[in-house]
Amino acid sequence: MTSALLQKAREYEEHYGAYISDAARPAFHLSPRVGWMNDPNGFCFYKGQYHLFYQYHPYSTKWGPMHWGHAVSRDLLRWEYLPAALAPDEAYDDAGCFSGSALELPDGRHLLMYTGVRSHMDEDGVRRDLQTQCLAVGDGLNYEKLPSNPVIAGDGIPEGFSVHDFRDPKIFRNADGSYGCVVGCRTQDGSGAILLFESKNAFDWRFVTVLDRCWNEYGRMWECPDFFELDGKQILMTSPQDMSAVGLEFHNGDCTMFLLGDYDPAAHVFDRQAVQAVDYGLDFYAPQTLLAPDGRRIVAGWMQNWDTCVSGPEDKWFGQVTLPRELTIRDGRVVQNPVRELAALHGRRVSYSDIPVQEELTLRGVYGRTIDMTVTVRPRSECGYTNFRMKVAAGSQHYTSITYTPLTSTLRVSRDHSGTNRDFVHVRECFVRDRGGEIKLRVILDRFSAEIFVNDGEQAVTLTFHTPLSADGISFQSQGKTVINVEKYDIVADK
Repeated sequence: MTSALLQKAREYEEHYGAYISDAARPAFHLSPRVGWMNDPNGFCFYKGQYHLFYQYHPYSTKWGPMHWGHAVSRDLLRWEYLPAALAPDEAYDDAGCFSGSALELPDGRHLLMYTGVRSHMDEDGVRRDLQTQCLAVGDGLNYEKLPSNPVIAGDGIPEGFSVHDFRDPKIFRNADGSYGCVVGCRTQDGSGAILLFESKNAFDWRFVTVLDRCWNEYGRMWECPDFFELDGKQILMTSPQDMSAVGLEFHNGDCTMFLLGDYDPAAHVFDRQAVQAVDYGLDFYAPQTLLAPDGRRIVAGWMQNWDTCVSGPEDKWFGQVTLPRELTIRDGRVVQNPVRELAALHGRRVSYSDIPVQEELTLRGVYGRTIDMTVTVRPRSECGYTNFRMKVAAGSQHYTSITYTPLTSTLRVSRDHSGTNRDFVHVRECFVRDRGGEIKLRVILDRFSAEIFVNDGEQAVTLTFHTPLSADGISFQSQGKTVINVEKYDIVADK
C-alpha cells in the first residue's frame, strides 16, 4: 500500500514535473523529474527494460530527506519517468532512504536493497544518523517494505565498525544461486572499509568478511561499493570521501576508484593488485554497474561533485546521470566507452581528414551542443607541437577548453569561461599514454555536460557547465603544427 508520504511525492512530481520543458533538460542523460538528484541506485535489467532509480528530493533543488526516483529505458539513453519508488515513511528510515541496489528474484519479483537512516540521539545528547540495510519488494512499479526491516543492523556488523557510517548496499547473485552484498562502513581509525555479507535467499543476511579497507591511504569513508568480475579480474569499485591528491591519478575531495585484483570465493579473500581512478574529470561520483543480458558490464555515475553543487534560483531540477559506459580490461587497466546503443541516435554526419591546424580554426558543420565527435590529433612535422586546444560550447563570451600537452602527456579540461561565477574547481588534469604526440579524443556533449573518452577509453573525463545553449561553437588551435581528423554526429534523441 502506498504511504501518505510516497503519495505526496508522486503527486508533486507529476504536477510540477510537467512544467519543465524537455528543451531545458539534457537530451539523452537522465535528470530528475523535478528537484534534486544524486547517486544512481538500483541500476538493473528487469522484465525487458533497464531500470534506474536515483537519490531524490523532489521538493527542492537542494539535498533533503532522500526518496528514490525511478525511470526506465529500453536503450539506456531515452528514459521514461515512473512514479517515485520509495519515501522515508518508516521509523527506521524516517531521515532518508539512502543509496542501494536491485535485482530480480527467482519468482519474478523485484527486490530493492537500500540504507534506511533514522535520526538517533546518542547518550551524550548528540543527534546522529543510525544507518541500517533494508529491503522492499515489488513489480517494477510499486514496492512494499518488508516487515522484517532492517535486515542488517548494528548487531550484524563486526565490533568497532560504525553504525553511523554504514551504507550503500550493492546486492548480487553468486554462481551457486546464493546472494552477496557489499556495504561501505567506517572503521575505528575513522577510515573506510567494504564489508561482505551473504544470504541463501536474499532476505536473511550474515556478515562474512572485510573485503578491503582504507587504512587512511585512499581518502576516508568508502561509499557506494560495487563488486564484480570483469575479463578474468575481480573489481571492487568504491567512492572515497576526503581524498588527498595522488599525483594526477586522484584529486582532492570526493573521488572514485577501481581496485583490481583476484578473489577466492571459497575463502572470501580479495587480493588487491592495482588501483585506478574511474573518472579524471570534475563531475563524477557514486557509480554503479549492471550486468546486461548480453553479458556487458555497464557503469553509470552521478554527473556531479559534492563540492560543486550549485543550481540557479530559477532551476527546477538539479543533477544528472552520466552516459552509461561499457567496461572492459585492456593492458591491465579498466577501459570505458559509451554504450554502443548511442550509434542508433546518430543523425547528420560531418567528417574531415588531414586538416592542418595552427591558428584557431573552425570547420563548417562542426558545432552543436548534442553531439558525438571524435578528433584525432597528430604532429605535422618532426619538430612536433607544444599543445593542442579544442574549445566546445563556445560563443562570444563562453567556452569550455580541452588541451593536450604532448611534452608532459597531460590532458587538461577547463570550464573557467563556461559561465559559472562561483569559486569552485574549474580545472582538472590527467596523464594520458604517450603515443608520439598523437591523441584520440571522443567528445560527447549533451547541452550542459561534456564526457571525453581518451584513446578509445583509456581515460574518461566528465564535467558539467552552465553555458547558455546559444554558445554552440567548436574550434581547434595548436602551438606548433598539427593535423586533425574529425568525425561529428548530431545526436537525435527523439529518433
